[in-house]
Amino acid sequence: MITASNIYVKYGDRELLNNVNLVIKPKDKIGLVGRNGAGKSTMLKILSGYSTPHGGNISKPTECKMAFLHQELEVPQGKAIIDEAMVAFAEVKELQNRIKAITKELEVREDYEHPSYAKIIDELTNAETRLQLMGADKMRAETEKVLKGLGFKNSDFERLTEEFSGGWQMRVELAKMLLGKPDYLLLDEPTNHLDIESIIWLEGYLKNYPGAVITISHDQQFLDNTTTRTVEIELGKVYDYKAPYSKYIALRAERKEKTASAVKNQQKVIAEKERTISRFMAKANKTKMAQSMQKQLDKMERITMDDEDIKSMNIRFPKSPRSGDVVVDAKKIVKQYGDLLVLDGIDLTLNRQDRVSFVGQNGQGKTTLAKIIVDELKSSGGEVALGHNVEVGYYAQNQSDSMHKDSTLLETMENAAPPEMRTKLRNILGAFLFTGEDVDKKVSVLSGGEKARLALAVLLLRPVNLLVLDEPTNHLDMLSKEVLKQAIKEYDGTLIVVSHDRQFLRELTDKTIEFRDKKLHTHLGDIDYFMSKRDVTNMRQVELSAKKEKKAQEKANAKPELSHNERKKYQRAIDNAERKVQQQEDKIKALEDKMMDPEFYKSPESTETMKQLKVEKEALDKIMEVWEKATEEFEKALAGG
Repeated sequence: MITASNIYVKYGDRELLNNVNLVIKPKDKIGLVGRNGAGKSTMLKILSGYSTPHGGNISKPTECKMAFLHQELEVPQGKAIIDEAMVAFAEVKELQNRIKAITKELEVREDYEHPSYAKIIDELTNAETRLQLMGADKMRAETEKVLKGLGFKNSDFERLTEEFSGGWQMRVELAKMLLGKPDYLLLDEPTNHLDIESIIWLEGYLKNYPGAVITISHDQQFLDNTTTRTVEIELGKVYDYKAPYSKYIALRAERKEKTASAVKNQQKVIAEKERTISRFMAKANKTKMAQSMQKQLDKMERITMDDEDIKSMNIRFPKSPRSGDVVVDAKKIVKQYGDLLVLDGIDLTLNRQDRVSFVGQNGQGKTTLAKIIVDELKSSGGEVALGHNVEVGYYAQNQSDSMHKDSTLLETMENAAPPEMRTKLRNILGAFLFTGEDVDKKVSVLSGGEKARLALAVLLLRPVNLLVLDEPTNHLDMLSKEVLKQAIKEYDGTLIVVSHDRQFLRELTDKTIEFRDKKLHTHLGDIDYFMSKRDVTNMRQVELSAKKEKKAQEKANAKPELSHNERKKYQRAIDNAERKVQQQEDKIKALEDKMMDPEFYKSPESTETMKQLKVEKEALDKIMEVWEKATEEFEKALAGG
């Protein structure tokens, strides 16, 4: 059990955590929720030992094993994906190396009666037993299973980590943590870089995880599917609910309603007592009674409403300059990454004040096309023309990564602002809830949600008439999402928004473009209209149905991949054949060495030895045939033949 006692954290004049207490039991599944900047990530860092509070302490078992997935992880370069993931089995590797060392030592020792010999035999036995208990023989298979669950293919396993984007590298770190099976698993926004299928796989994994899991996420469905307890941080306090997210929302509303009712009733009682006291004080024979009643009233514990964080961003996009009637004209766009074709000759025309959403499963080209339109990425074929007087504003999925970590918030704004906006920067930051000393914070200390708010603030520095937003709600809390949505609804330019968030997209656009099978499928309506046409109720079904269709097509066309067990079977046959070849060659070499002796031919058994050499060479030919056949069958299986 982990116990956090009187945890106190203060930044400048702001108390982030005000003497809060929290107990985490060994099998708890907790969702840690609250507004952006409320202290959720800070709490996880304190629990993990990654940072130290200004007051209070953390108590945890001595042998407690903990893993913390946060947003600033760096994956080592120059290692294959499979090797980096298998770092999780470092203890297993140490045991294996120790067993090898002991075995080598035993080969040369002959002091069988010495006490140290018995001691090293015991160590070997214990190491082999522990290795078996840890499932060392299943390490590779387990690693492949987790990597595949998180979206990697067999063909990715031997690729180097640096060949993958930051989001995919984060998946490798998550795989390492899951494989390490810590007692306490702390996850800060684990779904931000996952596609829908990987999210669903992770939900199933965490639901059955034997240890405790504490998760920060703004994905309500993910929290509902993986947690049984919700801990809310609000204005420095902690509120604990024994329920998943959706039930917590109802219980929270009920708690506030009951408290409000109790406050109202108590105020009535107090008012009645005060009137009675006033009447009694006017009568000499009841003065003592009035004084006694006043003392009782003074001792009454007053019920108060908990403070509530109702601060919200104040976003208003600048009025957009007028553009030409045609804003985007894309013709025959092709995009290919190596052998992977993402977009195949697509056309797209957007007129002034069009409002479109890009939807569909991950990897279908939504972000790719958005980047091509804003000239962040070159197409492999076709052309994009922007209309007359088009000014582009672009918010990327990883927008915060482009901000300099050592710059302050104010410096970040100054570096992006045109001269005429310099005097308004503090006011703009204030509208995004960065006030007072906040403007002097460095970007590196901001939470994910605060970085997202800062990136949006930068976007408002220049008036634009083509606004392209790629997953703008990542990291934003529920209230901030609503404020951003309202600002976008009031925006008067042309809009492209890439998102998988149905609530956010509802009534935001008048055209929905689905990316599927390397093509665009246009639906003249908002997200609800599109989903009714596709006969689905949520975005998960949209993405999964597209993925299911794609997999069925790939299965029909593609050669089947070998399973781990099938690979082992073929490799075992090859290894056995190679071992027999080596043994046979050793036999032949021993006979040939004997024949090198000048006295050999004078020996009576020389004739028999030469006959034996012929027999062994013929046997080697047959063994070589077995090896060649095993190798050929393996290569054929890999080729899908």
